[in-house]
Amino acid sequence: MSKLFESVTVGRHTLQNRLAMAPMTRSRAQADGTPGDMTAEYYSQRASVGLIVTEGTQPSEDGQGYLFTPGIYTDAHVAGWKKVTDAVHAKGARIFFQLMHAGRMSHPDNTPHHRQGVAPSAIAPGAGMFTLKGMQDIPVPRALATDEVRQTIADFRFAAKRAIEAGADGVELHGANAYLIQQFFAPSANTRTDAYGGSIENRARFAIELAQAVAEEVGADRMAIRLSPGATLWGIDEGEEGPDLYRYLIAELDKLGLAYVHIMHQGDDALLADIRKLWRGALVLNRPGRPREQVGSDVASGLAEVESYGQMALANPDFVERLKANAPMNEADRGSYFGGGAQGYIDYPALAA
Repeated sequence: MSKLFESVTVGRHTLQNRLAMAPMTRSRAQADGTPGDMTAEYYSQRASVGLIVTEGTQPSEDGQGYLFTPGIYTDAHVAGWKKVTDAVHAKGARIFFQLMHAGRMSHPDNTPHHRQGVAPSAIAPGAGMFTLKGMQDIPVPRALATDEVRQTIADFRFAAKRAIEAGADGVELHGANAYLIQQFFAPSANTRTDAYGGSIENRARFAIELAQAVAEEVGADRMAIRLSPGATLWGIDEGEEGPDLYRYLIAELDKLGLAYVHIMHQGDDALLADIRKLWRGALVLNRPGRPREQVGSDVASGLAEVESYGQMALANPDFVERLKANAPMNEADRGSYFGGGAQGYIDYPALAA
């Protein structure tokens, strides 16, 4: 495990260790998407890791899916996030903003403009979503016109610019977990007949063009992408061609020289091995539910440069110190994951307490 605590270069940055905090939605932003008063404390508590990836942050009004998620496209958003980045940098960590467009995983009651969600195609996910009125079925989204796809790319590009203005060390595109980018990958969500649908190359086009645009804006070595090959959340089915789509996508992204690719591993070890061969840059690997005794194994074997952790980082502000001391971990309080105040957010005890 000792290799976990060594520094590593990722893109243009050197991380103080090979541990990352995975992005986790906490739904504690203000109604306008500005990070809440406790957000800086929350992230700075966990800044003993080398890299923090923020919760999914919408690049536009259309991009919001859930209640009280943060944005990064207004002056107020930038000012709020600047407090966060300053606090994290004071502890020595690097912080990448995860840019997340929810696509069809949205409800009009949760967005500033209260408009119908947008997606590759007008296909509902067949799921519910929590709103201030309680759980409601997610309505059928509106299919993006071709020019609107390009405008969405421009929205991401602008949000990436604003993230850097807010002090972010980089941005991570959220291409996982059934949100907009993965919706383009999946035939179950994408039945388009233009350049963004049909073939593997077309279904990967949105992600590739998006990565190219953001790389042009902030520098390829300050951007990354998160992927969850094979994930089947909320009606997503990538079909038999799914693994080949990711092989094609990774090979194309490799040409751009991004800071890292962040893989949420779903169990296809053969595909993961191929991704490692195709991807020449830094690989950040997240294995949901990884047992404590396997922490550090992917870095030790050379499969990944960095390992990312969700619940353990959420529940243990001194995650790195506990690993070094082989100390017990706090258990995460699932009931306080989304929304609320300090409880289950900034009140998890550290070892020193």
